[in-house]
Amino acid sequence: MDHYDFVIIGAGISGIDAAYRLKTQLPGCSYTILEARDVVGGTWSFFNFPGLRSDSQLTSFGLPWRPWMHQKDIANAALIRDYLQAAARDEGIDKKIQFNHKVTAASWSSDEQQWTLSTTSGGNDKTIRASFVLACCGYYRYDKPLETAIPGINDFNGIVAHPQFWPENLNWAGKKVVVLGSGATAITIVPEMAKTAGQLTMLQRSPSYVLSVPSVNPDGKFLKRFLPSWLAFPIYWWRCVIEEHLFVLFNLYFPKLGRKLLMWLARKELPSSVDVDVHFNPRYLPFEQRLCLCPDGDFFKAFHRDNCEIVTDTIESVVADGIVTKSGRKIEADIIVTATGLHVQLLSGLAPVVDGKPFSIGESYAWRGAMLTGLPNMGAVFGYTTTSWTLGADASIRLLIQVYKHMTKIGATSAVPVVEDMAKATPSKPVISHSSTYFVAAKDRLPRVTGQAPYSGRIHAIYDNWMLWFGSVTRGMQYTIPARKKL
Repeated sequence: MDHYDFVIIGAGISGIDAAYRLKTQLPGCSYTILEARDVVGGTWSFFNFPGLRSDSQLTSFGLPWRPWMHQKDIANAALIRDYLQAAARDEGIDKKIQFNHKVTAASWSSDEQQWTLSTTSGGNDKTIRASFVLACCGYYRYDKPLETAIPGINDFNGIVAHPQFWPENLNWAGKKVVVLGSGATAITIVPEMAKTAGQLTMLQRSPSYVLSVPSVNPDGKFLKRFLPSWLAFPIYWWRCVIEEHLFVLFNLYFPKLGRKLLMWLARKELPSSVDVDVHFNPRYLPFEQRLCLCPDGDFFKAFHRDNCEIVTDTIESVVADGIVTKSGRKIEADIIVTATGLHVQLLSGLAPVVDGKPFSIGESYAWRGAMLTGLPNMGAVFGYTTTSWTLGADASIRLLIQVYKHMTKIGATSAVPVVEDMAKATPSKPVISHSSTYFVAAKDRLPRVTGQAPYSGRIHAIYDNWMLWFGSVTRGMQYTIPARKKL
């Protein structure tokens, strides 16, 4: 039976980052990556819907130790996938990956002070043991999208395409297409499909904020052209992180001004026929949900086409040849794209068992956004949902390494977060309090936070990096030090 100091679950961007941090900061430790699929890249090698791209700048979304030197900072999936695969190959991380190994169960034994992981690979079961587990598997379920009730959808005679399971060789040229949704996926798909569709209608129940950003940033282009990469990258990286942080803070502290600014910028990009007050005036304040980005205004430009429109309404019923809305309008369709969200889950859907007892994620608290109360020696690596994901994931990984180093220093074999005073743990809220439909639907499956350290959840990159220097790894943490054997 194989045993490792660390087992990383997932070979996406967080898993590759975790492997590099272990390799460089804990060179004496053994590790492996268990990947359920047969390829590196996570999200970027899984989805294949039209126009798939990042909705963050790759300078900050990319790996902190691997400069993103392409001119385009808002990049398509193929570039991101190649970047991740090259990073894994160049660092020798790819040799540590066990592909087609899906983790089906995880059990912790306090007596043995280790995890036992059950995996399946090609129909064969395999058991692996680990001292510490890093769950770097994102926050959505690969084999199941968010279940959304669309009345009459089974009566539709055309093609229903879900972005998570995009039909191979789907041809929409000259067809009537309706894209349901207003999130990042819909805003990515619309401009791409509008290029050749006969008619494309984006039907949204409620609007989102959308911001146009340049795919090639002039500042980054200048730095990359005239400075050596070892100097250009850190300068531009900090510039992106600080700019992003200040923009988020502005919107959080001055939400009314933020709303006006975002709507004004959208109005500048859109044709006069599109009513911004109807279609780009969300019910929520900026950053209560993720801000949708579109490179070079491609989403807004789509509505300058004669074949593209946006409708804000709810569905009365899907019929054989289209959709009837509550207002009584019928939108004809050959293809309906259901960009309605993801099924949120943590720990890759695992239901961990601790000393024979099932562990409930929804009843736990998130310790500094990286571990869960009552779950020993396991990191729940999670990124930011309002800004660049990787900044948060990397902060989590570095924090977990700090915990492991402290364990080693004091001779401990396990670390488990605990709530020392339950009276201070109420009231609590889900670790992600966004008003997005898919996060609201998952609130009972998410760990809790109190708003007070160390159970305050993820804050932002500057705070989390500050806490890596000055935060405590003992507050709210219980370490187990084995009794010394008598000679």
